[in-house]
Amino acid sequence: MAASSDSRRGGGDMVRTPAETAEVRREAAVEAALGKLDLDAKARLLAGQDMWSLPALPEAGLASLVMSDGPIGVRGVHWSADDPSVALPSPTALAATWDPGLAHRAGVLLAQEARRKGVHVLLAPTVNLHRSPLGGRHFEAYSEDPYLTGRIGTEYVRGVQSGGVGTTVKHFVANDAETDRLTVNNLLSERALRELYLAPFEAIVENAHPWGIMTAYNTVNGTTMTEHHHLVNEVLRGEWGFDGINVSDWTAARSTTGALAGGLDIAMPGPRTVYGEALARAVRDGEADEARVDEAVRRVLRLAARVGALDGAEPVVTEPPAPVDGESLAREIARRSFVLVRNENGALPLGPGRVALIGAAARDARVLGGGSATVFPARTVSPLDGLTAALPDRSLTYALGADPNTELPVADQGFELRAVCRDSHGTVIGSRSAPSGLLQWMGDDLPEGVTHDTLHSVELTGTFTPRETGTHTLGIKGLGPFRLTVAGTTYFDDVQRPAEDGDPFAAFFGAPVPHARVDLTAGEPVEVSLTYTVPPPSGHPMHAIGFTLAHQDPQRDPDELIAEAAAAARAADTAVVVVATTDRVESEGFDRRDLRLPGRQDDLVHAVAAANPDTVVVVNSGSPVEMPWRDDVAAVLLTWFPGQEGGAALADVLTGAHEPGGRLPTTWGSLTDAPVTRVVPENGELPYDEDVFIGYRAWEKHGRTPAYPFGHGLGYTDWTYESVEVDATAEGTTAKVRLRNTGDRPGRETVQLYLAPGEADPTRPARWLAGFAGVEAGPGESVEATVVLPRRAFEIWDEATMSWSFVKGSYEIQVARSITDRRITATINV
Repeated sequence: MAASSDSRRGGGDMVRTPAETAEVRREAAVEAALGKLDLDAKARLLAGQDMWSLPALPEAGLASLVMSDGPIGVRGVHWSADDPSVALPSPTALAATWDPGLAHRAGVLLAQEARRKGVHVLLAPTVNLHRSPLGGRHFEAYSEDPYLTGRIGTEYVRGVQSGGVGTTVKHFVANDAETDRLTVNNLLSERALRELYLAPFEAIVENAHPWGIMTAYNTVNGTTMTEHHHLVNEVLRGEWGFDGINVSDWTAARSTTGALAGGLDIAMPGPRTVYGEALARAVRDGEADEARVDEAVRRVLRLAARVGALDGAEPVVTEPPAPVDGESLAREIARRSFVLVRNENGALPLGPGRVALIGAAARDARVLGGGSATVFPARTVSPLDGLTAALPDRSLTYALGADPNTELPVADQGFELRAVCRDSHGTVIGSRSAPSGLLQWMGDDLPEGVTHDTLHSVELTGTFTPRETGTHTLGIKGLGPFRLTVAGTTYFDDVQRPAEDGDPFAAFFGAPVPHARVDLTAGEPVEVSLTYTVPPPSGHPMHAIGFTLAHQDPQRDPDELIAEAAAAARAADTAVVVVATTDRVESEGFDRRDLRLPGRQDDLVHAVAAANPDTVVVVNSGSPVEMPWRDDVAAVLLTWFPGQEGGAALADVLTGAHEPGGRLPTTWGSLTDAPVTRVVPENGELPYDEDVFIGYRAWEKHGRTPAYPFGHGLGYTDWTYESVEVDATAEGTTAKVRLRNTGDRPGRETVQLYLAPGEADPTRPARWLAGFAGVEAGPGESVEATVVLPRRAFEIWDEATMSWSFVKGSYEIQVARSITDRRITATINV
């Protein structure tokens, strides 16, 4: 953290705190190291050395800086389960807790994981907004609301950096959809930028002082973000005083001189980027200013000093926080994030009696989203695991009901695989364990002894022991030449060709293609082999080898499965149906086409609800889905992507050991009613025509009623809001809210304050979130919540003066349980 500018003076001498003194020494070490580097070394440092790291420069005392993907865990430099990672719930889940303190604790755990894996910088958090419900990567962001996003993101960053690990807040900026993400030109007003999309970044820079920012692939108002001088140099660094590094999203940098002038410090992945030799040559040719190179290097060295990777510089954190139990915290965050949106006649918590658990997602849980956020936990607890452990013997039955997978999933259950590497002569040159059919080797992340120059083929080989008798389907996700063999028979020996989408990650995020239908017997292992012939190295700056062996169990008639599930529900006291999205619905790399649950899951819920009125539906998705059956079931519980302990947390909540603690961080409704849906550019451009009206702001402006509003969520007790006192002074506005737990259980409540202008203004939302606080109380107890409303809540961005303007006048402070459930109010004049 940068030294304070208002150091104290005493007796005419500067008096610094120990932290300020350490910062001065770090800056001195940075300058000393910079003076030891020639142009070529500086240019090489800014290019990175491989997929995840920057080069060590011994002449300057600089160790190699290592980065890793987040945000729910720390994968490390290997896309492999050989070194497992704690997998926390999705960022939407973390935001649903409405608890910045819990976000801080999550960050501390992730710093602990990073240090264990030798990682200096976590590529997280993602603080882009849920502009449209069709955004395919929304599970990796927090909310549709910039204030809630900023509060959660601030504490996440503080938590990570309290462990001595840097963060890179991403993706700067307006990276709110995946369609044509590499090239799309997003067109939006300066006011929308300031009030919505820049706002979380600004709050985090001001309050958490992150050590890094990641610039996005997309273009904003005609300038690609890796070259955006105005937003990076003038706003981020100039107005906000950001002093950390600015790293590109992977392969996003396109121009040597443009990136340098636009304030980009590091172009990743290295070493073949627009920096390195190209940057040194541009300086020597007079096309780039070496002083700008020095500024970028200075910021990289400052990061190294902060994390302890620069000789002579004391790291910011010399004593890491106390160790955190990852499994325990993952379970706590999950149950605190679950949002109970419907609970008729006290259906939850479960009463005594028999429970029918239904759904493929109850057995094979989806605990995280697809794409670069993937980590590999040492264990995952499915809903079936969690309820089996929590409920009495013989009180739980299970039925498959309906499978959400409409495409072949990754080969996983029953597969024991290994990746074997061979050269062009067929000689084995290395191997590595493969915990599933998913193989992704990025950059130089290859088995020991293997290089890209010597690698000719990779074979995923091993055994598959089926858990069901019948016709199994196997297939391939990937591009290029493959040979697939099962039980000695070759079913495919040809080339899979790419779709015409141009995304360099298509091999990782594309659809699998079925190639083999094989009759197998449960419990009898067979040999399987998928061989991929690696193409010669291309000119692309990022080496990546990625393909997937996919598998699907025998498929029975869907109507029969649904009928069996309905029969199981009819024979039980309560039916619990788990429905889910898949990684072909929610993932990095593409947006959603609709909000429907995949497969026959809606039909399943309708049938089960008709068979048993006491039906509870658990929705396992990272962001909104449509629920056409929601009024026909007794309870609906949203569990997001709940992380590795999701099944255990679900059992905690369903049985009543803990109450669901979540509130919606984004509006849930039908796609037909959603006011902002466009994510597909036209002629390369995507206008944000809605301006400042996204999320609940837009739902209210258009007079539309969602299924469940922003901020909504039920617990297992009742609350009465008794009074609110507001103290508005020149220094700020504070509200004190008195409320009482009027139920018969202890509980936690999220008190939400919305600010509504006294005079309607069509250019402003009807109301907006201005503050919130969590309180806890036992049955009958009264408790007070104190909420400070920031000055920014009363300001708008004035495009005439290009500055923030405090809007005076009358405001109603609405104390609420959600944007639509407003309990008490107070009026103030400012």
